[in-house]
Amino acid sequence: MVDPLVIERKKLFEHVATHLEGQILSGKLKPGDQLPPERDLQSRFGVGRPAIREALIALQKAGLVELTNGARAKVLMPTASHIFTGMAPAVRQMLSTEEGQRSFQGARMFFEVGLAREAARTATPSDLESLSEALEANRLAIGDRDRFTSTDIAFHFELARIARNLVFVALHDQISEWLKEQRIVTLAADGQEQTAYEAHRAIYDGIVARDPDRAEQAMRAHLDQLTTMFWRQRASDHETGDREMSDRDK
Repeated sequence: MVDPLVIERKKLFEHVATHLEGQILSGKLKPGDQLPPERDLQSRFGVGRPAIREALIALQKAGLVELTNGARAKVLMPTASHIFTGMAPAVRQMLSTEEGQRSFQGARMFFEVGLAREAARTATPSDLESLSEALEANRLAIGDRDRFTSTDIAFHFELARIARNLVFVALHDQISEWLKEQRIVTLAADGQEQTAYEAHRAIYDGIVARDPDRAEQAMRAHLDQLTTMFWRQRASDHETGDREMSDRDK
């Protein structure tokens, strides 16, 4: 006996979105082109306005069109940033678990170690100057948590920029956002800003020396320290919370 085949029917807006996406990806609709007015799309696809609106919103989330009040949807050039932004809901779900957080910490290690090695091999004099400026800004920000956080991100961004790969730059931005809690928690620890700056200095020294192994070692030590500090702080916060709950129950 053959098991019945369950066929899931697409919603109307999904059919519209799939068709328009195909036209964009095939080049029939090019970046900068405007889609037909919504009324024309309703007539062409034989659906109501809600289905057209949902389809356009889906394409916007995919980074394929731009929606502006009072204007027709405009086709965009897909970018690496749009790709990673579309992953955000799944990433947030993964980061809600310890296993997911550790997985992303491992991914960051693999990625940033590679960036440090690449920078040591390929950084130009101009790149080194920009990296030096980012490092100095980081040093001057010690004691100002918000400024230190932004200059911390800027230093690591320079490493991604040196690789001259748009995907690396977009991935760096997303990893910084996804692991924002780690940066907040670790920088709250006493002396951590100074520790992080000194780690950045060691990474910079390895890059300036054109020594990929030294740059890698410094980056590994930096991220290992951050990971250890993060989980130590998390454990301490949980213990404090448990004690407070116990005291309230007495």
